[in-house]
Amino acid sequence: MIKTAKGMLVEYALSIPPLALEFELNPESITRTRTASFDASAVPITDFLTPGEANRIGQATSPSAETISFEILLDATDKLSDSNHLMHNVARVVGIEPEIATLRSMLEPKVSGTGGFQVMSSIAGGMRAHEHDEHLSILLFIWGSHVLPVFMTSLTIVEQAHLPTLSPYRAKANITLTVLESNNPFYNIEQVQRTVLSGLNLLNIPLPF
Repeated sequence: MIKTAKGMLVEYALSIPPLALEFELNPESITRTRTASFDASAVPITDFLTPGEANRIGQATSPSAETISFEILLDATDKLSDSNHLMHNVARVVGIEPEIATLRSMLEPKVSGTGGFQVMSSIAGGMRAHEHDEHLSILLFIWGSHVLPVFMTSLTIVEQAHLPTLSPYRAKANITLTVLESNNPFYNIEQVQRTVLSGLNLLNIPLPF
């Protein structure tokens, strides 16, 4: 049986309200995609012999940022059945609407406010999407040993069961994230970790003697 693990999405910002969501995550359901395009016209000659010549040809490639896609289950059944649960009374009335609201707010444009705090632009006076101060929040996707800075680029929520009030108490959310591959502490640590693990992978290669 595959065991589930906890994952988290945390907004990396001073926000009102703060946005964070913990969820059950099946590690085998994560899809990590990275592509690269090759412009042959940028390199008239693609012949090579040495590694240095191969590097020159490689300059004609343009890798895209990595995307991560996965599905999570939002379910208030345990909260509804446990009267001692901190969220029991909330779940009885609104089900999993707090979790859904958090996910939707992570994809909502924000504007900067007083003291460096940010709020949803729709609350801050209805600024238009083309105004330069409007932005999406950077999120931290935390699972296992990974802490990646990401933008949420796609969110699909399918409500599957509802309370008599029509508030959902069970739903699936399909999430796509784009990794922010820049000079930041989270991605730098990920790069170091990836380098170390790539070195350990050499132990899988049998010695020639």
